[in-house]
Amino acid sequence: MRFENVLSPHVLIAVGVLGLTACSDSNPPEEPVAPLSEEKTSTATRVVSDGTGNCNFDPSPEDLHVAALDATAYGDSGLCGACAELELPAEKKKVRVRIVDSCSGCTPDQLGLSPQVFDSMGGSNLITASVRWRYITCPVQGPLRYRFKEDSSPYWVAIQVRNHRHPIQKLEWEKDGTWIEVKREAYNYFVEPAGMGPGPLHLRLTSTTGRVIEDTLPVVIQGTVVDGKAQFED
Repeated sequence: MRFENVLSPHVLIAVGVLGLTACSDSNPPEEPVAPLSEEKTSTATRVVSDGTGNCNFDPSPEDLHVAALDATAYGDSGLCGACAELELPAEKKKVRVRIVDSCSGCTPDQLGLSPQVFDSMGGSNLITASVRWRYITCPVQGPLRYRFKEDSSPYWVAIQVRNHRHPIQKLEWEKDGTWIEVKREAYNYFVEPAGMGPGPLHLRLTSTTGRVIEDTLPVVIQGTVVDGKAQFED
């Protein structure tokens, strides 16, 4: 992630470090969304992102409506893939973004937004701006998706959850009839250092809203994405 060099004859502002990614396909129709938090006001900073960020998503050149959080809010990557809706108070053009990055140099009242987001909000000439925003359900379609990280095997496995309507609070796997919580690393993968065996893998996911989904994944194949069978309901 890097700052975009935007020159303005009327604005000279020192910019902090921030970054962002995409909430859903930008093409209509979009799924309805619901608020997940109270609205708040933050200082948004223009940053450049390809949609990957510290959340380790794939590049999304077709949709760069993305955002980055300060280090405290980012935490252990718990909000990677979460969505937010924001606007410039003067323009009142609501824009949806997906969280894809962290910002080590940002304060809790700062938020990083891509140039595409600034443009969509009506702030194409701005470097920083005060924005109103809140977390919302992601307007995704289809079931949850799971990515096995490179080098995953029956003896070490890392799983990333994608395409989730609600933020993921925890992931567990079933071993001999007992549910075991899997640690989420800051790079947005749930990692079981001793592996989960060759598969199939029986998983249980809990969202921040308390919804629970149980899923079964086939054999572990590194670097692949697998569709789940369900999606969190609002």
